[in-house]
Amino acid sequence: MADITDMNTLSHFLPGWISARRAPRDSGAPSSLFSRIEVCPPELWPSSLTFWGRARRWLDRSPWTPAPQRPVNRLVLVKREFRDALKPLESHEAMLLGDRVERARSLRELWHLRAGVYEAMAIELDQPRADAHMARLNRHFPTRAPRSGFAPLNG
Repeated sequence: MADITDMNTLSHFLPGWISARRAPRDSGAPSSLFSRIEVCPPELWPSSLTFWGRARRWLDRSPWTPAPQRPVNRLVLVKREFRDALKPLESHEAMLLGDRVERARSLRELWHLRAGVYEAMAIELDQPRADAHMARLNRHFPTRAPRSGFAPLNG
């Protein structure tokens, strides 16, 4: 019995395209592009906001916010977690990163140190342990789904 694609005249001009359309596709693991969550930097310092931005932040602030969630205490807690992640590392680069973590004045500065911390952990330990540590560190920063390549950037 003759194959149906052999009877189609387009199959002679576009054989690869037709066979690709007819071939069964496996639904493997989801693409890392779409399953990845983007970790964003935290907001800027209040002094770098406009007057209206500072006023809105002041009005939105709740006096009943528990102490560990206040920004200054939060910075201390996040610094402690960065230090704990660097503790098992013995390289000179890890020691320099620890010093930079100690000098960080904001969560935004710590956000910028994430790549160096991950690199040091992946080199000295292994990548799965570095991924686990980074997942714990990334929970302190805002996240969003990555932008689709098909959506316009201006709105």
